[in-house]
Amino acid sequence: MKDKRVLYVSSEVIPYLPETEISSMSFEAPRMVNSKKGQIRIFMPRFGNINERRHQLHEVIRLSGMNLVINDMDMPLIIKVASIPKERMQVYFIDNEEYFKRKATYADENGNFFKDNDERAIFFAKGVIETVKKLNWSPDIIHVHGWLASFLPLYLRTYYDKDPLFENSKIITSVYKQGFEGQLNKKVIDKLTFDGIAKEHLNELKDPNYTNLMKLAIKYSDAIIIGSEDIPEDLQDYLNELEIPMLKYHKKEGVSPAYLDFYLSKVLS
Repeated sequence: MKDKRVLYVSSEVIPYLPETEISSMSFEAPRMVNSKKGQIRIFMPRFGNINERRHQLHEVIRLSGMNLVINDMDMPLIIKVASIPKERMQVYFIDNEEYFKRKATYADENGNFFKDNDERAIFFAKGVIETVKKLNWSPDIIHVHGWLASFLPLYLRTYYDKDPLFENSKIITSVYKQGFEGQLNKKVIDKLTFDGIAKEHLNELKDPNYTNLMKLAIKYSDAIIIGSEDIPEDLQDYLNELEIPMLKYHKKEGVSPAYLDFYLSKVLS
């Protein structure tokens, strides 16, 4: 992986959020690439329950200050950064007062799913891409983890499909059991078409549940990694019909060699 550039985009990364399969793999995979002298960038949302003082987050002024248009609203993009202790790895945080100040990740204290999670996911995807453009950093691989990051493949292959920075980037989506109950806002299709994304690209979102959101991400990916031992049956059935590179589930202790081989022999070959 020497000098290969891998962009990790995840809804969760340890040590900033509790350990889950997503947050754990979003730490282990970049650590592996980093140890093999690859170049990495890690992005996640700056949720309000992340302790900025303890984790020493600070704003990157040269990257902040941009506005992203979400459903005809100008939403300021703030970029913060922190270093993972002892790992020599930086994490970039996508922030916005309206979307990420609340002291929770995906639901309120009563377990009610936030009604604007669709807009938060759109903002996160566009925020990551615009920041990578500002960094002028062209990734060889873009590895997506978690449903809140799942609009990234769609945007890269439609809204940003003419951008030369991502012309040769390969997109990997990791599929996990960890999703959400219920649906995203039913108007999510309208919000995506506002960005000029054609409705025919969005058939999966007529019923915007977790499985269909992941099907949309998979459709615009070049390769898939199964991140959980058990994933929803209809997602597994969907994957079984595909003819793209796919890495089966590996336990944590076997992840590094498996991911390394998959990156090099299946995705970049």
